[in-house]
Amino acid sequence: MTRAKTPNFDPTAFRAALGQFATGVTVITTRTDSGQLIGITASSFNSVSLDPPLVLWSLSTRSASMPVFRSNSHYVVNVLAASQIDLCRRFATVKGDRFAGVSHAAGDTGMPVLDGALAWFECHNRSRYDEGDHVIFVGEVERCGVRENASEVAPLVFQAGGFHTIGPLE
Repeated sequence: MTRAKTPNFDPTAFRAALGQFATGVTVITTRTDSGQLIGITASSFNSVSLDPPLVLWSLSTRSASMPVFRSNSHYVVNVLAASQIDLCRRFATVKGDRFAGVSHAAGDTGMPVLDGALAWFECHNRSRYDEGDHVIFVGEVERCGVRENASEVAPLVFQAGGFHTIGPLE
C-alpha cells in the first residue's frame, strides 16, 4: 500500500480551505453515570447509512469530555436552528455549567434533547475510530425527530469562521 505524500501546505492554509465548506451546527449531549449532563458544540456531523441508520461526528482527543463520550453507551445529536446561536456558543465554551437555564427533556434513552432543535438523533455509541487528533464516533440511530415547523425555520450554519443562516432558493 502506498502512503500519502507530504502535504505542500501549512495548518493555517488547511484550516482556511476546510472553512469554506458550509456545515450545519449541532450540540452533542449525554449524561454521566452520576447524572451530570454533558454537551459540546460540533459541526463535524454527517449521515453514514440508511440501513442500518448511522451517523458520525468527531471530537478532539484533547477535549475534557472525551472520556465520557468514549465510554457512554448513548448520546444525542441536536441540530440547531439559527435562533439557537446562543446555545451553540454556550456549549462551545470550556467552563461553567453549560446546561444552566437550558430547556431540555430526557429522550427515550435518558439523554438530553434540547428544546427547539430542528432535529435530533438519539444514538447508540456503536463504534469509535482514533484518527489524527480526533476520534470519529459512529452512532446507530435508535430514535430521531424533527421540530414541528422545521421547514419554516432557518438552520444555523458555520462557514469561513462565522455563523450564517440559509433559506429556500428563490
